Amino acid sequence: MNRPMRPVELEAPATVAAIPQATVRLCVVMVNWNGWRDTIECLESLLRSTVRPRIIVVDNGSENGSVERILAWASGAEPYEPPAGALRRLTTPPVAKPVTVDVIGVEDAARRAPGDADVTLITSPENLGFAAGNNIGLRHALLDSRTTYFWCLNNDTVVEPGAVSALIARMDATHKVGMCGTQVRYYHRPGHWQCLNGSRFNLLTGMSRGIGRDVPVTRQFNPKTVAEETDFVLGASLCASRAFLETVGLMEESYFLYFEEMDWSVRNRGRFAIAFAHGAIIYHKEGGSLGSSSRKGQRTPLAEYYLMRSRIKFYRRHFPLLWPLQYPLSIALILRRLWRRQPEKAATMVRAMLGLPRT
Repeated sequence: MNRPMRPVELEAPATVAAIPQATVRLCVVMVNWNGWRDTIECLESLLRSTVRPRIIVVDNGSENGSVERILAWASGAEPYEPPAGALRRLTTPPVAKPVTVDVIGVEDAARRAPGDADVTLITSPENLGFAAGNNIGLRHALLDSRTTYFWCLNNDTVVEPGAVSALIARMDATHKVGMCGTQVRYYHRPGHWQCLNGSRFNLLTGMSRGIGRDVPVTRQFNPKTVAEETDFVLGASLCASRAFLETVGLMEESYFLYFEEMDWSVRNRGRFAIAFAHGAIIYHKEGGSLGSSSRKGQRTPLAEYYLMRSRIKFYRRHFPLLWPLQYPLSIALILRRLWRRQPEKAATMVRAMLGLPRT
C-alpha cells in the first residue's frame, strides 16, 4: 500500500554502495534515445539500490547531446535536481559524485567484458530501435560469466531501493526461470498499477491488456496467479536469465519497436518459466520518448505506426494462418482514428498496414 512520503530535503549526497563487482549477479540494461533527463533520474534511483547492480546504458544515436549531459551529471559538473512530488524520495539526496563511467563504442562492447565502473555507457552512432539497442547491452553483459540475470529496464522509470534484491530472490527461487517481471506503477499516478508483471494476450485480435492495469495498488493480488496468467512480461521491466538468452536468443531486431517481448514469449514455447517478482516495484512514465501510451487516444503517430507494423510482422512470423485477419482489424483501427478526427494517425497507420516507410 502506498503511504504519503514527505520530500526529503537536500543534504549530504547519498553514497554509492561499494559492493564488489565480483558479487554482482544482475545487470541492468537501459536504452537512451534523446532522454537524458529520464535516464539520469533512473540512474540516481538505481545507484541507491540495497543490492548494487551492474548498469549498462546504450545511447541509441541520440541527437540532443544526451551522452555529454549524462557525463556532466556523472562528473558532478551538472548537479542533479530531484523532481517535485512523492517519488522525489527515490532520488533524494543525489548520489555522491563523481559516478565512474566507462564510455565505449559498439564494436568494443562486442569484444570485451564489462569493467568495474559504476556505469558502462555504450554509444551507438544511430538509432537501431528498441530491440537492437537492448541487444547491444545484452551482448556486452553476457561476456562476463559472473552475471546471471539481465534486467531490461526502460530509461523512463525509477525503482524502489529493494527492487534489485527482490528480482534476484524471485529468479533464484523459480525453477528453470526464463523471464520475470515486476510491479509496474504509473510514475504520475503512483497509487495505480500500469501492470502486474505483464499482459494477457488475445491471439485472435492481437490485442493485449496489462494485468491489474489502472487498479489501485491497495488491491490484493495472488503473485502465483499473476505469473500463471502472464502471456508476456512488460518490456519496460523485463528480467531474463542467462540460460534463457543463450537458448532462446536475444530480442528480434526486425520489429524496431513493439512486440519484442511477445516474440520472446512465443519463441520460448514453454521451455523456461515466467516468474513474477512482486516485491520489486518500479514507476514508469509510460511512453516518455515516443508517446507509446496505453491510454485511449494518447499514442503519437510514430507509436501508432510501429505498433501496427510490428503486430502484422509478428503474425506473419509466428501465426501465418491468422495473419490475414490482421488486415480487417487494421482497417477497423484506421477507421476509428478517422472517426476521432485523427487523420495524421490514420495516414501513418495505412502506411504501416501496407508495409511502406513511415514517411
